[in-house]
Amino acid sequence: MATITLTVEVTDTEQAILLNDLTNINDWLQAAMLGKKNNSWKRMQSEWTTKLMNDDSFTDPIPSNKADFVTLVTARDDYKTRVERDAANSPE
Repeated sequence: MATITLTVEVTDTEQAILLNDLTNINDWLQAAMLGKKNNSWKRMQSEWTTKLMNDDSFTDPIPSNKADFVTLVTARDDYKTRVERDAANSPE
């Protein structure tokens, strides 16, 4: 998966509102994204470590390196992204 750049559009009015509370919009946004990335990693690591440990057919070591762990998990047949999980759980 390639690195992506995300862009957020903020109108002049929205900027004025944000600057009422924030000293720097970009700094806040970067910190918010860092927090989301860290929390998402913790949830993924916890969920999948448990799944792998409970999977009798999985006998390999669980990688301690984040990139190797994510590669292992996302390559599994039972891995689904959030969109895929939501689609599988939504009534048709």
